[in-house]
Amino acid sequence: MTKTIDTQPISGQRPGTSGLRAKTRAFMEPGYLENFIQAGFNALGGVEGKSLVLGGDGRFYNERAIQIIMKMAAGNKAARVVVGREGILSTPAASAEIRVRGCDAGIILSASHNPGGENEDFGVKFNISNGGPAPESVTDAIYEFTTTITTYQTHDADDVDLSALGESSMGPTVIEVVDPVENYAKLMRTLFDYDAIRAMFAGGFKMRFDAMHAVTGPYASAILEGELGAAAGTVFNGKPLPDFGGGHPDPNPVHAHQLMKEMFSADAPELGAASDGDGDRNMIVGRHCYVTPSDSLAALAANAHLAPGYADGLAGVARSMPTSRAVDRVAQALGISAFETPTGWKFFGNLLDTNKATLCGEESAGTSSNHVREKDGLWAVLLWLNILAARGLSVAELMQDHWSRFGRDYYSRHDYEGVDKAAAEALMAALRDKLPELPGTPINGMTVTAADDFSYTDPVDGSTSAKQGVRIVFGDMARVVFRLSGTGTVGATLRVYMEKFEDDPSQQNEDTQQMLSVLADAAQSLAGIKEHLSRDAPDVMT
Repeated sequence: MTKTIDTQPISGQRPGTSGLRAKTRAFMEPGYLENFIQAGFNALGGVEGKSLVLGGDGRFYNERAIQIIMKMAAGNKAARVVVGREGILSTPAASAEIRVRGCDAGIILSASHNPGGENEDFGVKFNISNGGPAPESVTDAIYEFTTTITTYQTHDADDVDLSALGESSMGPTVIEVVDPVENYAKLMRTLFDYDAIRAMFAGGFKMRFDAMHAVTGPYASAILEGELGAAAGTVFNGKPLPDFGGGHPDPNPVHAHQLMKEMFSADAPELGAASDGDGDRNMIVGRHCYVTPSDSLAALAANAHLAPGYADGLAGVARSMPTSRAVDRVAQALGISAFETPTGWKFFGNLLDTNKATLCGEESAGTSSNHVREKDGLWAVLLWLNILAARGLSVAELMQDHWSRFGRDYYSRHDYEGVDKAAAEALMAALRDKLPELPGTPINGMTVTAADDFSYTDPVDGSTSAKQGVRIVFGDMARVVFRLSGTGTVGATLRVYMEKFEDDPSQQNEDTQQMLSVLADAAQSLAGIKEHLSRDAPDVMT
């Protein structure tokens, strides 16, 4: 039986570039999740007669939230809800399901790389029919509905057994529980040379994949060990857990410390990789060789043609503005377009849909292609495997070859986490006020050639996005970017991105932080970080 429940607007429900994130306990409060879901349904023009994909990364409250959402979908007369078994569905797999099945929308439950647990973080994101994140027009509409909502619809029904594959009915809605890996695995087989990768593993190639007790574990186990013949135990921390085993499911050298220790040991395997909470990010490490996400994107773009799915070449590439300019240099050499967008995967959607770009990437370890409309961590690992199999090089050798061809962009991100939001906003405001006077200014032996607050106009639909990050540019050789991140749930995070180009081969194997020390000092003096935030050093440097 369908019921209409009276409710009240809940303040603060404004989705960001990655949907709505908050503490798990907030989502557990009566009406909080329900209000946001109903607002999302309303912003999509209602879901009556529509098909939806639903799943999440398995973090605490995932299954309970799925039961609530399925009943609300039935209460709103959705035709079908496709849900992953046990409530599991990685973000790229959800995108693939939407596209393969021709569904109208998707709901992904995750706070991505944020910690999970009853006292940690939870999140909800709406995707649209192309499989990508909802654009700003939809997220703005969701927010407006959350400020005025007075009722939501649900269906009075028993919970669905999410462990059993198959269909059942909930009022007017068909609930279909599916294998979360099946369609994703089928898609991967169309893109990569599995025979070559199998032969490489059969020849003794070894790797380690840290699934971080997050959603990618079942996918990596099925594909790497099950289909490609990687040794048993290649995938570790492979069981998704509600609290990610007490860890922080962010694939970077700080949080994937077990993997990093192995990869820099005397008997390190040839390749190390990791993925995050919802499976859309990746980290690539060779034996004694960490690959920055920016370098990974550039190397993949330069070598993608070696994989069957990209044998005809790339239409173009795109990167988020803070990502280093390494991929731009590859695009120039290949004679293809390179696009610079704001941070947020939704900004790549129009470029992919109109075949202006084939590969896209963000410096925060997200890389993907036009096969889905989300970042895809395991896809990036498979493309690396395909390239290594085709070229017969180690990761370190491949990167040396890449730098000798295109030059090296030394790159690092310094994160100041959990800072006072008002103080961080004051820092950014003061920095913006300085911008007009900066061009031509000498700083630490460098001269500022341009300074702006990045604004983006979509080349497809003409929509604009302003105040996307402050850029201080020192010609083609160096750059500093300042940006406040909205991915956390407490305080604010100031991210400072630094890059320095080096085309002298004798200077391409130096320590990254040392090479960027002059830029780090410049960033401190330009922004007054210590004065505004009372921080002497960043919390994380990647």
